Order: sequence, then C-alpha cells, then structure tokens
Amino acid sequence: MRAIWSGAVSFGLVSVPIKVYSATTNHDVRFHQVHGEDGGRIRYKRTCEVCGEEVTYADIVKGFETPDGELITLDDADLASLPVKTGHEIDVIEFVPNDQIDPMLFDKSYYLEPETKAAKPYALLREALEETDRTAVVKVALRQRETLALLRVRGKAIVLQTLIWQDEIREPDFDILDNDVDLKPQELKMASSLVESMGADFDPSEFHDEYRDAMADLIEAKKSDGEARPAPAAEAADDGGDSMSDLLSALQASVDAARSTKSDSGSGSTEKKTQARRSSSRSKTADKDTDADTSGDATGTDDATPAKSTTTRRRSTKKTA
Repeated sequence: MRAIWSGAVSFGLVSVPIKVYSATTNHDVRFHQVHGEDGGRIRYKRTCEVCGEEVTYADIVKGFETPDGELITLDDADLASLPVKTGHEIDVIEFVPNDQIDPMLFDKSYYLEPETKAAKPYALLREALEETDRTAVVKVALRQRETLALLRVRGKAIVLQTLIWQDEIREPDFDILDNDVDLKPQELKMASSLVESMGADFDPSEFHDEYRDAMADLIEAKKSDGEARPAPAAEAADDGGDSMSDLLSALQASVDAARSTKSDSGSGSTEKKTQARRSSSRSKTADKDTDADTSGDATGTDDATPAKSTTTRRRSTKKTA
C-alpha cells in the first residue's frame, strides 16, 4: 500500500507520528465509452455554453449561482483566503462511548501506521480505546479540507473513520410514517419468531458481488469466443494542456520546433552563401569579358575608356595588396 498522508495523532501531551493508508478499494469492473464501429475512445471537451469555445483548465474558475439567479465566481486567490487547516496533525477533541456513534455518519476508512519510534504510544492509544470501550472524536485536514473523523480499533490497527457532517444527513419526510398502525400481539410475536429463526453472526466474507462476478464471466466468455479485438491506437489529442503529460509533450514539441527552425535557418544561410559565391564568380567573369571587349575595340566609345580605367585600378589595387 502507498501512504496518502502523514502526520501525528495528538491527545493530551502524547503525540503519535503516523502514516495514513486507504483501508478500502473498489473492485468494480471499469468500462470505457468507445465508438461501436471502430472501438475508438470517446472524448469530451470542456466548452462554454455561452460562446461555444473550448475552455482550458487555466481559464476555469468556480462559480456559485444564488437562488435569485446571480453568479458569484471564486478564483484561486479567493479560495486561498479561506480558513483551511493545512497542518498535519490529528487533534483528539474528546472520547465518546462507542454506542453513541450513528453509522449514518460514516464516510471513508483509513488505516493508521505508526512510525518506527511511535510503536509504543500507538499501542497505548489502541489499548486505551479498547479498555474504555470508547472512540476518539478528531478533526483532520485531508486534501486541504478539514473534516470530522473518528479513531477506532480494528484488530491491531487504529482506523481513521471520516464522517459527514450532521446537517448532511437527510431526514425521512414520509407522511405515512405518522399514521397509527394497529399491530396485533400475535403478528408481532410471529415476526419476532421469524427474526430469531434467521438469526446469525454476521460474517461479511460469506457475501460477494454476484453482479461483478457475472460481468467478469461474460467478458471472459466473449474473449474465449474470439470477440476480442486489438484496441486502436488513438492519436494524441490536445485537451487543453491541463496535465503533466501534455506539458511534457508541449515542451518536447517546442524543442523539436526550435531545432527545426535552427536547421532551416542554417540551411538557408548556407544556400545564401553559395548563391553569393556564384554571383561573385559570375561578376568576375563578366568583368574579364568586359576588359577583353574593351581592349579589342578600335572604335571604342567614351564609355569604354572609364571601364578600362576602372579595371586597371582594380588590378593595381590587387597587386599592391
């Protein structure tokens, strides 16, 4: 198991460093939504119902709509201003009798593992809870949100049982329950007798998820009958750049683009240099041809003379250099 949280249980002057592990797991058969024709995964995009544009996570804020239709938005700065407990400490508030805990309040269960040097205070707390038949009521901030929880014993381990708040339990609003029902003593006796006849000690290992087993058998049967097919490889999709894999992909693409641009730039520069050399060569050849034509023209014009003089100066400069 992998620890999801670490901190310390504090009661009185005793502090017990612990690690928190999820005590339950989900064994449901998980399905993907796929296109029946080609097996491609179905993807959903986050779009704005007003403008119709796709929206990235960076542009999404939390919004609360009031009963009178007004919208209140909260950004990260607003959420950071809330009095959320961020310390890694499980504070014991009180110890209450076990039979006063309403199971309707139970939410999620976590195992507490003591650090190496905390084995003794951990065992001390566990045995004290067992001896007094009480449960510790605590407050803890898991995933930044403070919640009410219990510390209770299961075997040799202490379990952190998170609770929902009392006002989150709905009351049954059934008018029929307020009606008086006439129960005859014989009917009540028979019902009680039936209950006694079906009495047993509860053993959860005797029960299993028959639906899940049937689903697993159905999938295996289809595979055995040759109805399985290779899952198609999906093309990389841009979903707004809101995950680490998208960030890495974007960085790699940027590096590749930069290298490509540099390569193209270098190649273009080389071509330009080659064209320049060719142009220079053609220019020199043209100068030589002009010199030859000028010196061999007996009826040279006034334009020929400056050209020849210029050529002479160039040659003279070259020799001097």
